[in-house]
Amino acid sequence: MFTQESTQASASRLIASVPSALDEFRCPACSQVYATYDELRRHFDTTHPAAIAPVTVALNLNGKNCEVLVEPHWTLKRTLQFRLGLTGAKHMCDKGVCGSCTVIIDGRAVLACSTLVLECEGKQIQTVEGIAADPKWKPLVDAYCKWDAMQCGYCTPGFLVSAKALLDKNPNPTEQECREALAGNICICGTYPRHSTAIIEAALKISEGG
Repeated sequence: MFTQESTQASASRLIASVPSALDEFRCPACSQVYATYDELRRHFDTTHPAAIAPVTVALNLNGKNCEVLVEPHWTLKRTLQFRLGLTGAKHMCDKGVCGSCTVIIDGRAVLACSTLVLECEGKQIQTVEGIAADPKWKPLVDAYCKWDAMQCGYCTPGFLVSAKALLDKNPNPTEQECREALAGNICICGTYPRHSTAIIEAALKISEGG
């Protein structure tokens, strides 16, 4: 049975499972594994001279420093899902128009599907897993459940992330401000009227200390 506590614990475990440093370097062209990045580069230079070599990127993800090996054209969404095991940023339109892959980068709601992971080095990244693991944001999750601000639930992580980004900047938003902050998030189930209700109630509880 899923509870707020079990979900929070699961999110914390996911974040903890993200490796801080790489201990192997796999060639994306032939899957050979090397112990160091320099060995992988030499392999690329001799075996795949026409291909673009992967690169290592240092990220700060949900407060944790980590290192990841990616191809230079990879987006943050693809990296989160296929390299780091964080699937909260959903794959939907993949064109930057639905909001399902929203993350927070340096305090700003950003679409992970249209952000290159190389652009994220040195920045603070927060995903829905980081929000779920933080007890401070339990009132927001509770309010979304109470007001049934989801149906299929697929788009819900993107809405929650956008809502959290709003409350970080504006702890006491109006209904109109909530609607404007969520304007980039699409819900095919049509739960729009419930989101602002949930956010405003959560804002009050957070201001009162949860």
